[in-house]
Formats: sequence, C-alpha cells, structure tokens
Amino acid sequence: MGKTAVAVRHVAFEDLGSFAAPLAARGFDIQYLDAGIDDFVPALRAELVIILGGPISSNDEGRYPWLKAEISFIRERLALDLPLLGICLGAQLIARALGASVYPAQKLEIGVAPLTLTKAGEKSPLATLGVGPVLHWHGETFDLPDGAECLASTAICGNQAFRTSAQVLACQFHPEAGDGKFERWLIGHHSELDAKGIDVGALRATEFAERDAMRDRGEAFLRAWLDDIA
Repeated sequence: MGKTAVAVRHVAFEDLGSFAAPLAARGFDIQYLDAGIDDFVPALRAELVIILGGPISSNDEGRYPWLKAEISFIRERLALDLPLLGICLGAQLIARALGASVYPAQKLEIGVAPLTLTKAGEKSPLATLGVGPVLHWHGETFDLPDGAECLASTAICGNQAFRTSAQVLACQFHPEAGDGKFERWLIGHHSELDAKGIDVGALRATEFAERDAMRDRGEAFLRAWLDDIA
C-alpha cells in the first residue's frame, strides 16, 4: 500500500500549494480533509498530516464547535508521535493542543518578509527558509508550548516556528507559498484586506517578485523535513 498525506483544509483556496509536488515525488497519495465537514478519525494514523491555515481563530470553538474535535484529533496524533506539520492556523492549533495560549499579536502580520532563525532553527529543516523572505498572513500568535524548541521569530512575533520532536513541526508563516495561485488569497481575503487598509497591488507585486524563490525554498524545506522523519 502507498503512503498517504492528509491535508486538513479550513478554506478552499488555502491548499498545499508548492508542497504538493515534492509530496507526490516522494510517493505520497494526497488527500484533503475539509475541517467542519469531514470526520477527523480516519486520518488519525495516516503516514503524514499537514494542518493548513485559515481565517478563523483557534479559540473560536463557540462559533465553530468542530474546532474541539480538531484539537482532540491533534492531541491524539501528538500522543502517537506521528508526523505532523502545522501551518499558520495549523501551528496555532498544535500550540493549543499542547496547552499553550493563542492570542492577538501586537499587530497584523501580512506580507512577504524574512525570518530570523534561532540556532536550533539553523540546524533544522527551516535552514533553507532563513536565506530569504517568506509569506506571512496572521493576526494571532502563541506562547511557546512547554518542552518545545523555538526555531524562528520576526520583529512582530517572537515565536514563528517550533518543534517538539523531529516528527512535529509548526510554522506560523506560510512555507507552502509560491505556487502561482496567490490571486485566490487576494480574492478570498478581500474583506480582511479592505478592512485593514492593506494595499493589494503592493502585496501582489511583492509576492510576485519573490514567488519562484519562495517556492524553491519551501520545497527544499519540506524535502528536508521529510528526510528527518523518514
């Protein structure tokens, strides 16, 4: 039987992006699990799970009750120490599942900007991401979970990435960016961009200028992590 990579998707236009090609090249059968619609249980023992981003808060169980089931799923997956990668909202959900607090950041972080890697980050799969900018798109951040190792930061958020083992990695930024579908984000997040007064043209231009390099670095990051968990 082949290997399965399950991507937990919270909004249709935020998918695996540039990660899809290296996953397929490593022999993974990619399946999407749509949060709030699909059952989490069948994905519990998949060879790989990636929790993707989304515009809601990890603290929004009152409005989105299925978040409780998602956090429970993550806790069970963590207990099994099976490969788990969280991106943006996914990273925040992993932090919550590990008992850490998630709360509004000091300011919205949307745009293409560099990371500062910690010494641990420089020796991790994130090393390739430290040589150029990445895509940021979040308004919340998290405390570092107990026992976790911080791998990266920015001036706005001290905890941009962490891991608890080689198997479990969380990135608040978007290493999967650069697949040429950014316009979907600009359309899908129109209300947020408009409300925050963000210049869509400038954001589009900076993403386009860095697109290919971000894709290449993101793919290299994923391949390095897949090597770590092999």
